[in-house]
Amino acid sequence: MNILAIDTSTSFASIAVAVDEQIVAESLVNTNRTLSARLMPEIERLLTTAGLAIADIDLFASSIGPGSFTGVRGGVATIQGLALAVGKPCAGFSSLAMLAMNFSLQATLICPMLDARKSELYAALYDCSSPLPSPRINECVLPPAALLDQIAATTGERVIFLGDGALRYHDQIAERLGGQAVFAPFPLHSPHSSNGVLLALHAVRRGELLEPGQLLPVYLRASDAEINLASKK
Repeated sequence: MNILAIDTSTSFASIAVAVDEQIVAESLVNTNRTLSARLMPEIERLLTTAGLAIADIDLFASSIGPGSFTGVRGGVATIQGLALAVGKPCAGFSSLAMLAMNFSLQATLICPMLDARKSELYAALYDCSSPLPSPRINECVLPPAALLDQIAATTGERVIFLGDGALRYHDQIAERLGGQAVFAPFPLHSPHSSNGVLLALHAVRRGELLEPGQLLPVYLRASDAEINLASKK
């Protein structure tokens, strides 16, 4: 099976191409404010590198959030369009689970954090001791203090923090949790869609393939436009 997987939940776009459970091409590109201009050319470049055409892809997979509203929406729409064009199915996966898998088979608990703006974080707490992450705290959007209180109440174990949210709130995390908090080295704060390939394959095996129109973003909170519209009612 040939799989194209992308993640656009942050200011970086991660793209991976897999052939028969082997990653044959992967890239990580800073697309801050340039996603629409850079995503498709990068997908085309990676497919060329892998010796494949769009029509050769059997499964189109995308992170569905949480993360940047614009980024997640753009990534999902791109995968929907490609899948529709060639008549192939889709699979969605969590951006947080994908990020946590940077520490797959790690006994220490993993807390991926994405900066949600407005002094909040998108986050979850995972047991990654198996190839696929198992949530100890489900995906949520919370102020850092509330999330850290929940982590402290959930476990007294060490926790590895990663993601742009962990970088932004490093000092607050360290102050609240002390020696319980461990911070990932800088290369492991970045998303890698090769992890998304594994999540997509899991969806295939569970019979959770989607028609392109069924691939929908998960934002966890209302957008500014929705909030403004509600306030006018």
